[in-house]
Amino acid sequence: MECRAQTKKMLFLIGYMGCGKSTLGRKLARRLGGEFVDTDSLVEEREGASVADVFRYEGEQRFREVERAVLDGVIDRGAAAVVSTGGGLPVWADNMERMNGAGCTVYLRRTAQQIAGRLSPYGRRKRPRLRDLSDEELVAFMERDMASREPFYSRATLVVDCGVRSDDELIDYILAHAAEACGRSASQTPQG
Repeated sequence: MECRAQTKKMLFLIGYMGCGKSTLGRKLARRLGGEFVDTDSLVEEREGASVADVFRYEGEQRFREVERAVLDGVIDRGAAAVVSTGGGLPVWADNMERMNGAGCTVYLRRTAQQIAGRLSPYGRRKRPRLRDLSDEELVAFMERDMASREPFYSRATLVVDCGVRSDDELIDYILAHAAEACGRSASQTPQG
C-alpha cells in the first residue's frame, strides 16, 4: 500500500466503541488501495468466539491479553495497513506507545450523544458493557467511560473531531493531515 499521506506504514484508528473505526477503516483502506485489519475480528478468529463471549466467559483480563497479542502480531508482521482497534485497546498496558511507535494513530473523537445515535440495537447487544442499559443510562455510562479513556486517546498523533463530517470528509481530512501529524510528537498533536 502506498500511503502518500503518511510516512509510516500503519495507520491505527482509535476511539470509543461505536465511533466508526471499522466502517471508516474499510473505506480508508479502499481509498489507499491497501489492507484493512480489525483487531476485534482477529481476536474472534483467534479465540473462536465473539468479543462479547470472550469478555463474558474468560474476563476482561484475558480479553486484553489476547487483544495485545493480536496487536503485537499485526505490528510484527510489518505490512502496510489501516488498523481498526477495539475501543479499550489504547488504554491497556503500553498499547498507545506501541502503536505510536509502529505507525500513525488517529483518534476519531465523537460525543457520547453522537455515538449513542449511531448505535443500532444490534450494535448495543453485541457490546457487553452496553447491552442492558436504557438510552439515558447508555449516554451517562459512555460519558464517564470516555472521560477515563480520554488521556490515552489524546496521545494519538492525529485527533479528529468527527462531529457532523461525512465519512468522505473524514477520510479527506485524515489523508490531508496524517503525514504532518506523524512527524510530530504526541505533545504536539494537531486537532481538527
